[in-house]
Amino acid sequence: MRLAIFGGTFDPIHNAHLAIARMAAAHWRLDRVLFVPAGQPPHKAAMTHAPFDDRARMAELACAHDPRFEVSRLEAGSQRSYSIDTIEKVRTHLAPADELFFLIGADAFSELRTWHRWRDVARLVRFLVVSRPGHDYEIPAGARAERLDTLELAVSSSRIRRALAAGERPEEVPPAVLDYIARHGLYGCARSA
Repeated sequence: MRLAIFGGTFDPIHNAHLAIARMAAAHWRLDRVLFVPAGQPPHKAAMTHAPFDDRARMAELACAHDPRFEVSRLEAGSQRSYSIDTIEKVRTHLAPADELFFLIGADAFSELRTWHRWRDVARLVRFLVVSRPGHDYEIPAGARAERLDTLELAVSSSRIRRALAAGERPEEVPPAVLDYIARHGLYGCARSA
């Protein structure tokens, strides 16, 4: 089996996340893409905007239509979410011949050397680095990485949150996720009945 971990705050999940996962799954013939909403990522200065359970549920709604996609709640309740902990937990459920990948943006990959136990992370996975054409980064010694040049996906979660707070329904967010946001009054959105 070929499995990729796709971690992120998914605050909220949007169509660019799904497009990246679909592209990676097709390009590397992945059997599964495991979306792992972060409990509280150590590299994010501020807390997440929506609670973990809501972010996980929105990811489940967004992923429901692709049988290759699965959402994991491995990081539920964790005060700080370290990639190495998630990778080690996922590895325990894999067979020795299974391949484990880590789907990541070039901006986060460029900070790999600052991660908790980054050498162990690099040893356990092959990175699928999502970058825009022309974006350069260095692959640290010992890390295995493949480049995935994306479509132009200029989607900003912070812009989506501002639009939601202004009462808009951003087209970059799957309809089922928009309905969930409205029902639960997330991101400053007026709660719907």
